[in-house]
Amino acid sequence: MKPKDTFILVVNPIAGGQDKANLTQQVKDFTARQEVTLIEYETTGEADEDAIKKLFDEHNPQRILVAGGDGTIKMVAEALEYKDVVIGVLPSGSANGLSVDLNLPKTIEDNLAIACKGEYVEMDMVDINGKKSLHLSDLGVNAALIKNYESGRVRGKLGYALQIINTLTDLDDPFWITIEANGKKTTSEARMVVIANTNKYGTGVTINPIGKFNDGKFEVIILKSLDIITIGKILAGNIPVDDNEDVEIISTEEALIVTDKPVSFQIDGEFYGEEDRLRVKILHRQLKVAVPAKPENIT
Repeated sequence: MKPKDTFILVVNPIAGGQDKANLTQQVKDFTARQEVTLIEYETTGEADEDAIKKLFDEHNPQRILVAGGDGTIKMVAEALEYKDVVIGVLPSGSANGLSVDLNLPKTIEDNLAIACKGEYVEMDMVDINGKKSLHLSDLGVNAALIKNYESGRVRGKLGYALQIINTLTDLDDPFWITIEANGKKTTSEARMVVIANTNKYGTGVTINPIGKFNDGKFEVIILKSLDIITIGKILAGNIPVDDNEDVEIISTEEALIVTDKPVSFQIDGEFYGEEDRLRVKILHRQLKVAVPAKPENIT
């Protein structure tokens, strides 16, 4: 008799401000029909990586299902960075940018079929000062927006929309940035600098039109001295980034990014304080992620 597959389900109970009970039950029902042994783990915010590593070593699962947003997926990816396992994404956070780039469907049922049985791609990861990024990280106005969102009371897309207004109303002055990459040095005034492994924010905004998430490179996108209205239109997806002369894109395998003052910084939708020096490098094809079909943004 063929032994049963074993999956681990990692659930972030507070991601997106939504109750995960229904989603968890649907996962249980689906995996039961597939005769898969399901091990459940609910994140607490304390020592989650260690707990997930221990579960992996104990059960040697074929897949890890992640119910949460980009930050939860990033945490699981860091925990299992050197493990041979496929991650199945069940988008349920406030912003699910990675799921947009992976072209995942909207319904839980369709996502379950992909997460549990779909083919997979090998994704790059980006190392930023020793921290890992799967998706999009940035300095400046969007990171300040995420900081405000995390301290606000309203979750989901409405919460983000409210904080866009609040952040732009209280917009900080531009900062100066120097980027060393590809043997060249670029200095510019900036409102926002994005370190992009993929293409889109969870809102659907394409911030990196040239990126592919397994090409062995990442992009640094410099949004220069843009006015408040233009920044708002970019964040809302109303202006294509590559059509704006105040946007510069650098594609590279590694970079040193230095600012003239500490600036708000976020990784994959989580605020990480203020930084004035980032050393960045690509980690080529570090992670297996389930997909519905081969996405356009891979090599």
